[in-house]
Amino acid sequence: MKALIETMAKALVDNPDAVKVTEIEGEKITVYELRVSSPDLGKVIGKEGKTARAMRTIISSAGTKIGKRCVLEILE
Repeated sequence: MKALIETMAKALVDNPDAVKVTEIEGEKITVYELRVSSPDLGKVIGKEGKTARAMRTIISSAGTKIGKRCVLEILE
């Protein structure tokens, strides 16, 4: 899942080396924190948050397939 998030984020940003994904695992939920450089933050969020919403939908669906609830947080 972590690799999936990194791949999606690196395809969107200008500085792919600054993309970092941290995984925080709980019993029933896994939180993924995505960090990108400040100039690339808008590209990851997208117009009206549509890109971020699409990424969250993909992560949620992939998590359902493996039996876990997955949440994506985009941090500055």
